This record gives sequence, C-alpha cells and structure tokens, in this order.
Amino acid sequence: MFTADGRPSDDDPRENGPTLGDERSTLVESLRCARLTLEMKCAGLDAEALARRSVEPSTMSLLGLIRHLAEGERATFRVMMSGQDVPRLFCSDTDRDGDFDGAVADPRVVAEAWDAWRAEVDFAERFVAGAPDLDITGEDPLNQHGSGGGAVSLREALVGMIWEYARHLGHVDLLRERIDGRIGQ
Repeated sequence: MFTADGRPSDDDPRENGPTLGDERSTLVESLRCARLTLEMKCAGLDAEALARRSVEPSTMSLLGLIRHLAEGERATFRVMMSGQDVPRLFCSDTDRDGDFDGAVADPRVVAEAWDAWRAEVDFAERFVAGAPDLDITGEDPLNQHGSGGGAVSLREALVGMIWEYARHLGHVDLLRERIDGRIGQ
C-alpha cells in the first residue's frame, strides 16, 4: 500500500475485487474497500497528527473518526444485528461525543482505537459471513439507525454502514490533506 518513504504505492488493495458478484459479495466488497480507505488515509501518521483537530470549534480528527467508526461498527453489528448487550466503547450518556473528545495525542489512545476498530470489523465480518442471508433482521428500538424504531435487515445494515464510511471518508480526505498535504487514494 505504501513505499518505504511513506508514499502511496501503485499497488492498491481495493482494486481487482469481484466485479460480477452477487448482492452479498457486492455489499461486503464495498464495505471492505471503505474500511481499507480509512486505514490507508491514516497510515504513516503519529499520535499527534492523528489527534489533530480539523478547525475550531470542531473536535473532529482522524483519531476521533477511527473511534467513531469503531462505535458505529459495534452498534450496528454487535448490538443491533446480533442483539448483544455490550457497553459503548468510547461514548457514554454523560459524554455522547467521547469518541471525539477522548481522541488525544497519546500513542496508547491510538493503539486502543485501532485495536477496538479492528475487533469490531472482525466481529462484523464474521457475523456477515455466518448469516444465512441478507434478510435476517435485528432490532433498532431507539431508532439509532434510521429504522423508525423497528426491524432492520442485514442488507439495510450493510448499506447503512457503507453510507456511514462514505460520509466520513470525505472528512478523512480533508483532514489528511490538512495534516501533510497528501491527496489521492
């Protein structure tokens, strides 16, 4: 993905994926590419750069987005789709923006964020791979995923997660460019 000096290589792991796949393969591949884009755009940055805020008064940072997307993966696949009763990773009732507020320039905080994100992605990938079909449903009783407060199919959950990444990858592009001028990929 990157050369020894940190420049993007010509080898892009998002290319050459399935092009004539079925619905599940298409959705899974799209989400895989979005996740890879997050990793690629954050590669080579230290804790200070990852935690750098966009523009006052915003608390948005690359590190905050990693933490936010870990929360989103967890809420979608562990809580809503698999019905697990697990606590939030970084946010709480008293700090609803804990994913961004706690994104500080500390290598341990960065490692914790990536570990959490990777664990949630791993769970989501295993859950989706093991699902009998895309019509299985989870419950969204608090309407946190735009269901109107009801059932959500795995299909809808995957599309929603792709949408969430797409929305934030634009932020990621701008943040990375502001940090070191890097554009592309």
